[in-house]
Amino acid sequence: MAFMFEKLEVYQKAVDFADEVAVMTEGFPRGYSFLVDQLNRAALSIATNLAEGNGRFTKPDRRNFFTIARGSVHECVPLLETARRRGLVQDTASHALKERLEVIAKMISGLINGLDNRDV
Repeated sequence: MAFMFEKLEVYQKAVDFADEVAVMTEGFPRGYSFLVDQLNRAALSIATNLAEGNGRFTKPDRRNFFTIARGSVHECVPLLETARRRGLVQDTASHALKERLEVIAKMISGLINGLDNRDV
């Protein structure tokens, strides 16, 4: 039986994004472990905070974790830009990943705004 949050499209997109970042950063050269670590942590934080927020009982707790997830989306942007400037990620790949982040951020904002319309 799946957890309810696993059915959320935004959660699925966040897990896909984290997986793609993990695959991409495997190819980064030695000496960029700081960037690999930070980018992977930020990418994974999106999905993990969505999951944890969905496991909370109160609106303020949910909102807090969803807000952290949205913050992690924004954290990925300068990390991807740094990787692009260092030639570790091609321009087209960086642009595509940033577009996906924008979609995820909007979906998380929808979750946050939707909390006000729910009883629980």
